[in-house]
Amino acid sequence: MRFGVRKTAHIFERLGLAMAGAACGLFVGAYVGSAIPALTTQGFLLLMMLLGIVGFYLGIDTPQLPFDDAHSQIDAAELLSSAGTLCATLSALVSVAVIVLRLDPHDALTWLVFAGWIGGVAMQIVAGAKARMRKA
Repeated sequence: MRFGVRKTAHIFERLGLAMAGAACGLFVGAYVGSAIPALTTQGFLLLMMLLGIVGFYLGIDTPQLPFDDAHSQIDAAELLSSAGTLCATLSALVSVAVIVLRLDPHDALTWLVFAGWIGGVAMQIVAGAKARMRKA
């Protein structure tokens, strides 16, 4: 019984992370899409949301390497996951600030946010896949 409750709680947590990723992707897509006319499409918004869903679902809750003092090594998946989460959420935060405060930033910021989002979710996806492959 307790195993079933823990598994259900873990699924709820992962679904919540995926929804947070979708929301972040929506904000990044809305900001970048409104600033770059070629990206002002519903498909672009959906792509940004889908990347957020996959990145946050796979990359935030990665299985860690067992801790062993004698054979300390860098956990690349954990490092990629944390760096990716930082880049992606910082991009989303900047996007929300630009939208809510109705700022008119330089085009370079728009491209930086876009690159930060794509790079961040890519790192999360790679980290999540790497951590799950080593566990199997």
